[in-house]
Amino acid sequence: MPPIQATDQLQAVLFDMDGTLVDTERLWLEAVRIEAEQLGLDLDEQDQPHILGRAVADTAEHLHRRLRSEHAARPLPLDRLADALDERFALLVADQVVPMPGALALLDALVAAGVTTALVSASPRHVVDVVLDALGRDRFAVSFAAGETPRTKPAPDPYLAAAAALGVATAHCVAVEDTPTGIASAEAAGCAVLAVPSAARVEEAPGRLVVGSLLDVDLALLRALVRAGEDRSST
Repeated sequence: MPPIQATDQLQAVLFDMDGTLVDTERLWLEAVRIEAEQLGLDLDEQDQPHILGRAVADTAEHLHRRLRSEHAARPLPLDRLADALDERFALLVADQVVPMPGALALLDALVAAGVTTALVSASPRHVVDVVLDALGRDRFAVSFAAGETPRTKPAPDPYLAAAAALGVATAHCVAVEDTPTGIASAEAAGCAVLAVPSAARVEEAPGRLVVGSLLDVDLALLRALVRAGEDRSST
């Protein structure tokens, strides 16, 4: 990979996985819905912040709290619930991994331009590995999964770890995300954010650009997003 030029303010693009690069957010929602139904729980919009962009353990804890509150006579061990969610999601992903429109073309354009990329996910490592195999491991310099940093999204740890592993400053990175949880993580780490919403609405904000699809994204747009952030910080 050619070295990054000193005049190029974009040093790396850090990609979320589920719902951003691959169409797995719907599979995660389906896995959670099925497990919740089996527990006698009905999910609605109030549950979404505890599901979208969250690690398996976070969603399991949320369902477990609801279960204890609404079905106190039918407790289920938290670890069994987390294992059930993990297993169902992994099976769905292994069977139905589909890249999002424009994902592979964007990754290849970044590699060709010498821009380093990373995969930063809240999914378990074994699910991340399935997706890496499907997308091509050579398209990413590093990857981080749930449990590989002290905290996961929405904490900034995963994006901070990815930038550190690449030897770049987060101020020179664009994070590509689809959920408010992931966006909170990336912005807390100091990254500019390109949001491609999947299941949850995302509003534009300083340092954040919202687009409808990865088909709308190119290298020039990513570079402009980093430059805009640097212009704001210098004023």
